[in-house]
Amino acid sequence: MPLMSDIGLRSKMLVKDVMSSPVVTVDENAPANRVSELMEKHDLGCIIVTSNQGKPQGIITERDLVVRVLAKNAPPDSVKAKNVMTSPLITIEPDATINEAARKMSKLNVRRLGVTYKGQIIGLVSSKDVLAVMPELLEIIQEKALLERENRVEEEEKEATSLSGHCERCGGWSDNLQEVDGELLCEECRIELESE
Repeated sequence: MPLMSDIGLRSKMLVKDVMSSPVVTVDENAPANRVSELMEKHDLGCIIVTSNQGKPQGIITERDLVVRVLAKNAPPDSVKAKNVMTSPLITIEPDATINEAARKMSKLNVRRLGVTYKGQIIGLVSSKDVLAVMPELLEIIQEKALLERENRVEEEEKEATSLSGHCERCGGWSDNLQEVDGELLCEECRIELESE
């Protein structure tokens, strides 16, 4: 069973732990057919659109190509990426938690977030990425609750077995006598015994 410290670390899974990186990008002035070529080449469902300075401007999904190019019967080699993209690109920091990413996606009704660091696009996190780790996170939460319950039961058992009376080793009065090797000992004597 994992240690509590391991669970504490793992339950704080971050965006950078699950994001796709590096990101495939296209310049905002590139034609739509270049976008579809990149999607096919890299087996992707979306491409990030950047400005000439490399700043993220928007995102083009397969649906964007269908709705803004194919459905309008526009020639893909003459339509620019900036006219097809969904903008602005919603972003998140790499050190944000998976829970924060999920909440942001839900609140803004988007399925993908660009991951930016100092204004540069460094990754992409999708709802699929979040869902892929959710079973693990739920398992971790259950394990943590089980451990806490076991610790609580152990503490309650210790309290339940405590007695009041004279210590059979030092003779002093104690409200917290516990049996050790057949003798009822006070807390001080139990500590001394453990250190011997």
